[in-house]
Amino acid sequence: MPQPPQLQDGVRTGEDPTKAILSESSLNGKYLCDYSINVATGCRHGCKFCYVPSTPQIRARPDMLEEEADVQNSQKEWGSYVLYRDDLPERLDEHLDRKRTWRETEGGCGIVGISFSTDCYMDGRAGEITQGVVEALADHQKNARVLTRNPILALQDIDVFEQAGEYVTVGSSVPTLNRAEAAAIEPQAPAPEHRLRGLEEFNEYGIQTYVSVSPTYPTMDSGDIRNLLQRVAECDPDVVFHEPINPRAGNAEMCIRAAREAGKLELANELEALRDVDQWVDYSITHLKTVQEIGTELGLPIHLWPDKELLKHTEPPVSDWLKAWRERQSPEEFAGRDTPECDPPEIPN
Repeated sequence: MPQPPQLQDGVRTGEDPTKAILSESSLNGKYLCDYSINVATGCRHGCKFCYVPSTPQIRARPDMLEEEADVQNSQKEWGSYVLYRDDLPERLDEHLDRKRTWRETEGGCGIVGISFSTDCYMDGRAGEITQGVVEALADHQKNARVLTRNPILALQDIDVFEQAGEYVTVGSSVPTLNRAEAAAIEPQAPAPEHRLRGLEEFNEYGIQTYVSVSPTYPTMDSGDIRNLLQRVAECDPDVVFHEPINPRAGNAEMCIRAAREAGKLELANELEALRDVDQWVDYSITHLKTVQEIGTELGLPIHLWPDKELLKHTEPPVSDWLKAWRERQSPEEFAGRDTPECDPPEIPN
């Protein structure tokens, strides 16, 4: 019989009864991974632009969420519930002992993403699960890509990451340096500078790192993007991914409302304007071009993530440029990737 959810720092917590361990991932299309594994269902950060609450993983299990965490609306309540998978490391270790085949696509390279549907270091309990997952994957010589907005907390397990060596890379999403705007849209997440300091320390320990500069806010001009990329360059990452924001219906409204309630009216108005497709396309193309141009100037290993919807609203040479990026291999050498030998696609006029 399920236990009633516990209230911890305003977040309803419990145990996730999910039986699945490893899931095949479509994120090989972004050159990230072939598998994903999540240490929990739900997330403390409550980022308003997060796509996860609208995925089948969440929406297909309303009864479980209501029973285990008293969730009535998984998207609106995102950030207020977390169900942990405490036994995941042991189950994963046993699963890997039995597994005889391993998926390795050109984009995913057999990598396991931890965790792309929650933050694996959102707190100590999630971090403890993550530690065991990284250990199990490294023991079986499987590559792990850790993604967290709290790399400072992840440093508590630096010995685990050092022991995993070439089998692990650690990254964080840093969409802006504007702390106030980030706090409005990512209310419970650590500040951007906090994330960058954590990645710097991982780099100093010799751990491979990456940065996801996404989704960049529409209030950012070329100067803001330059400042962000210059700060990212100080972390010496193996790759810098980038994508603009995609104003999906439910997420867009939540972002706009959160910005207004935080008093960030310019951000709210700019986000509201992106509901117009033409304005979204103009903003997206401008940011993608700017990141490539400045990133190349700074010598950063840039990899753009153009939304496939942009191809429907652009024409050559812009659409050709976007398509070339979608088909281009990531420049990081992690997991034995065959990195591109040619220069990045030329920016169209």
